[in-house]
Amino acid sequence: MPIMAKGSSFVPCPAGLHQAVACDIIDLGNVESQFGVKHKVTLVFQVNEPMDDGRPFLVQRRYTLSLDQKASLRKDLESWRGRPFTADELKGFDLEKLLGVNCQLNIQHTDRDGSTYANITAIVPLSKGMTKMAVNGYIRKKDREPDQQPATAAGDDDTFAGDDSSSVPF
Repeated sequence: MPIMAKGSSFVPCPAGLHQAVACDIIDLGNVESQFGVKHKVTLVFQVNEPMDDGRPFLVQRRYTLSLDQKASLRKDLESWRGRPFTADELKGFDLEKLLGVNCQLNIQHTDRDGSTYANITAIVPLSKGMTKMAVNGYIRKKDREPDQQPATAAGDDDTFAGDDSSSVPF
């Protein structure tokens, strides 16, 4: 059976500040990097901006699974929650707590190799008075069938399970 490669009509999420909700945490395991083997995770967000087909844009960022003082994951989580981690919290933080938590993402575009990429440059909490959004039709990677796509039809949010009712997101 042939393995066909085709062109892409990928459209990146628009640049700017967008409301978003965390919809997946993907454990990538140990990944070789320029700094050696590191345990990596990817945080996936749905943005309130719809694509041409009505589904929300998805954006993601890969992190080393570390809460070290210089770690990007720690910096983004502290920015998102609006406060630093306590010494006790630094002993271990369950990233699954992020599922369903709203935030605002600053997206910047980067052009590389003839393509435009949407990069998350900042994660901050919702502004006071903003209405929280729910995950819309996204199926977590760990829950998908092998040939299943990340999102189903727009408006189908039965695949989401999470609670973000606290005043501090997590």
